[in-house]
Amino acid sequence: MKVKTTFLGTSTAIPTKTRNHPAMLISFLNENILVDCGEGTQRQFQKAKINSCKLTRILITHWHADHIAGLPTLLETLAMSEYSKTLYIYGPKGTKQKFKALEAIYGRIRINHKIKEVSGQFFKNNDFVLEATPMQHGIAANAYSITLKDKTRLDKNKLKKLKLPNSSVLKKLQEGKDITHNKKKIKAKDVTYTEPGKKITVILDTKFNQKAITLAKDSDLLITEASFLANSKKGKEKAKLYKHLTAKQAAIIAKRSKSKKLALIHISRRYEKSLSKIEKEAKATFKHTIIPDDLDKMEI
Repeated sequence: MKVKTTFLGTSTAIPTKTRNHPAMLISFLNENILVDCGEGTQRQFQKAKINSCKLTRILITHWHADHIAGLPTLLETLAMSEYSKTLYIYGPKGTKQKFKALEAIYGRIRINHKIKEVSGQFFKNNDFVLEATPMQHGIAANAYSITLKDKTRLDKNKLKKLKLPNSSVLKKLQEGKDITHNKKKIKAKDVTYTEPGKKITVILDTKFNQKAITLAKDSDLLITEASFLANSKKGKEKAKLYKHLTAKQAAIIAKRSKSKKLALIHISRRYEKSLSKIEKEAKATFKHTIIPDDLDKMEI
């Protein structure tokens, strides 16, 4: 099962010519989950050639303007585009009240939607699990993980050799049940295999904390902010003052959580011409680090 992440915006509070406000789209199966929605996100959808009406859920990390200012216009665009699904919107404590304030300013949200304030495991079905963990950023903030479950798959080549019909017997095998075909017993374990699940964790604005490491445990892809450099005294002090992560702290989270790959976003304009400094600092601790550009896509 493939999971695709499209980085719609990778900047901090002040966008640049090449980096928009924070937003990313995580796509798998029939799900298209938007994490944060900075100003201009709906235009980023167009640049990425993705139909925003395919959205199924929105995860809001926190309510600072650079992470949510694109919500009113995106929701209005969906309404004008005859969005036909129910959009599920999740966020930290206070999210419902914030949406009431948005509606007071911009008018009623004209699509079917449900808003939930979440913490811990808040969604689960046969395919995937969503989990939120509160972070430390001065206001209510969440980090999120999306975990796709392991799947039992049928080995088509083995089925072909056994000349098994495309019928209900295949479902039984996939469920782990042995069957009898042409008077021959066929064990499920002999014709199936396990496709490992996938996990993506998104940790944006927060100070370094143990809960971030716990949430990110065994992630295939960890996406974090890297607002400052730890090897700069000024950067280290600002990270502490504003409750943000340095590139080194992001790498420590990746290493201690045993994540496989780290993608750094929330890149400040102060480093626009010196991205190598951020990359070098992170890679000194965790070598499997990348810094995606806006509209980059990553598949795991």
